[in-house]
Amino acid sequence: MTRDARERLVESSRALRAVFANPRLRRLELALVGSVTGEWAYAIALAVYAFEQGGAGAVGLVGLIRFLPSALAAPFAAVFGDRFSRVRVMVVSDVLRALTMAGAAVAIFGDAPAGVVYALAGVVAVVSMAFRPAQAALLPSLASTPSELTAANVASTTIESIGSFAGPALGGLLLAATDAGTVFAVTAGAFVWSAALVLGVDSPPPERRDAETSGVVAEAVAGFRAILGEARLRLVVALYAAQTLVAGALNVLIVVMALELLDLGSSGPGFLNAAVGIGGLVGAVLALALVGRQRLAGDFGLGLLLWGIPIALIGVWPHEAPTLVLLAVVGIGNTLVDVAALTLLQRAAPDEVLARVFGVIESLLVGAIGLGAILAPVLVSAFGADGALIATGAFLAILAAVSWPRLRRIDAEVAVPERELALLTKLPLFAPLPPATVEHLARSLQPVLVAAGAEIVREGEPGDRFYVVASGEVEVAAAGKPLRTLGPGEYFGEIALLRPVPRTATVIARADAELLTLDRDEFVAAVTGHPESREAADAVIGARLGTLRAGMASL
Repeated sequence: MTRDARERLVESSRALRAVFANPRLRRLELALVGSVTGEWAYAIALAVYAFEQGGAGAVGLVGLIRFLPSALAAPFAAVFGDRFSRVRVMVVSDVLRALTMAGAAVAIFGDAPAGVVYALAGVVAVVSMAFRPAQAALLPSLASTPSELTAANVASTTIESIGSFAGPALGGLLLAATDAGTVFAVTAGAFVWSAALVLGVDSPPPERRDAETSGVVAEAVAGFRAILGEARLRLVVALYAAQTLVAGALNVLIVVMALELLDLGSSGPGFLNAAVGIGGLVGAVLALALVGRQRLAGDFGLGLLLWGIPIALIGVWPHEAPTLVLLAVVGIGNTLVDVAALTLLQRAAPDEVLARVFGVIESLLVGAIGLGAILAPVLVSAFGADGALIATGAFLAILAAVSWPRLRRIDAEVAVPERELALLTKLPLFAPLPPATVEHLARSLQPVLVAAGAEIVREGEPGDRFYVVASGEVEVAAAGKPLRTLGPGEYFGEIALLRPVPRTATVIARADAELLTLDRDEFVAAVTGHPESREAADAVIGARLGTLRAGMASL
């Protein structure tokens, strides 16, 4: 192992440990354990219950009841994550899911009609659509560094992978020993566990910048507008949806592989799905290498290739041993795609609409899974099982290859200048801000070189920019009297941006200096959009105005 690789592994491990050392992130990740495990256990029990009530047709009906309403509801349910405290939204979602699950358990124990249980399953699916967007949008505000945010996404994806094993296993064991009603009751307990943990997370509500009088439909559409208005978001979301489309097709093709191509019998689909899950766990370890990396769009593209190419190769070479290995590679690719996509979206989307962006994504992904499941049988009928696998895998691999140059451009655009980021994180005005916001500000800084003796701002002028001293020294004076000297890492210009007053002092370069400047709108939106940052700014302004008044009084 090279020195760079060792250093990256150490850094990644440190960031992952920091996730669970951060009490708020730890509670959120442990809450996700309850939520994911409960969802999988309940899904297995519901499918078995439906089959016992009405055969395969009832299982299909339950799938329609669960996925179609949730896909339609996701953009609207996500509005709550931007309108109210995201912690509160997650708690309410968990409590409602627990109550609904308890109701379904009572319905089964009381021999109520199956339709009652199916209707309650639809309610759970819709209510769940508020939990995931709020959780994904909350993570950036809880992480203290960009590396910690990526590590938190690695942890969440790992929990999802483990939950895909543990949940069905728990559901299966409970079904073997008891019945579906008991599984529903246990699932209700898992949601209560999740709610109790989330309730202890201290997080301020998101800052609302859109009009309070806007309707729910208008607010839900804001998520679509944010995606459509940003080229980077459009590309990542489109590719993410394409990968999920292939995932929906693979759910069907795995059954076809097991029964037709490989002749593995009725246990074959579970056996092949386990290979994907194992690959996901391996991918979680490999995804640690993404912690601290700025070029996540390229990693996202690599994950897409690791999805598409192995599926196509299975169609070319349909044998049991290589199929298991190739499906494990798909699992690795799945983890890379999830971690990179989540982090890219959290960095690129504005915080005030972040939950709604994830609500739109939830809707698209659920719809894409369903569409993939519909297209797979059509492909099998048209090209045979092996041809369907080749076509499905090749589609995603070609799409990733064609999009590669644009993904490379995203990496170039979102790369965070390390020096600028280090300067901003040390300033009291920006230290409380979420990492994604500070990254955005660091990329927005414009360098300005000034010669010794040059006037930078003049007392009495309107303020239009905020300044950070990167190198050199500047002198601050009021009414012609020097007040103080600022050096590297210090800043000026905030008073005229945050108060309705002109520049309160003149600033002149004492020596050749490099300044980093931030546009008024960018600065004001960032500082006033976060309560702790606004308080820090008020404290700084109060201290500086006090110094200014003292200096004027001594004239």
